[in-house]
Amino acid sequence: MAAVRAGCDAIGLVFYEPSPRFVDVEQAARIVACLPPFVAAVGLFVDADEHEIRSVISRVHLDILQFHGEETAENCNKYGVPFIKAVRVRESTNLLQYAADYADARALLLDTYKEGTAGGTGEVFDWGMIPQDLPKPVILAGGLNSANVAQAINQVRPYAVDVSGGVEKSKGIKDAAQIAAFMRGVQDAAL
Repeated sequence: MAAVRAGCDAIGLVFYEPSPRFVDVEQAARIVACLPPFVAAVGLFVDADEHEIRSVISRVHLDILQFHGEETAENCNKYGVPFIKAVRVRESTNLLQYAADYADARALLLDTYKEGTAGGTGEVFDWGMIPQDLPKPVILAGGLNSANVAQAINQVRPYAVDVSGGVEKSKGIKDAAQIAAFMRGVQDAAL
């Protein structure tokens, strides 16, 4: 609710047990039930099997799915729910190819590549690697915090920004003051 009060348009629910940000289905349902109109609930999955995803979406109203693993476009399209495909960016990443391969994705969420992790590294990648002509909306993630979010928005001009670790007092524990500071940074960006 601190994120909602600060003006966030969406909140993410992590359905990936190894993550310190993991929420179970019951927690997620309680959170979603408290959301006001026009705040989207995003369900984040990492290489989850179809049964698990269907079980979650049958019990929790999710507005969009966010896939952070090696899911194919075909697998992302199975659920009748709009989706975002996360891409961990490094020098060899062909974002134009990702946009073509995941043509049905509502956006590409661009995060920092780090071997052995599915995201949430707290590290920034080189935003200059994002093609200007990327034909998909960009959701920028990866090491964003209140100190760099305005610069990120001014440089990249993303459709949206995504933050998790950059507003935490410890892994998985959000801090209302940091959320508010991040949102002030978003609002301060020269659009």
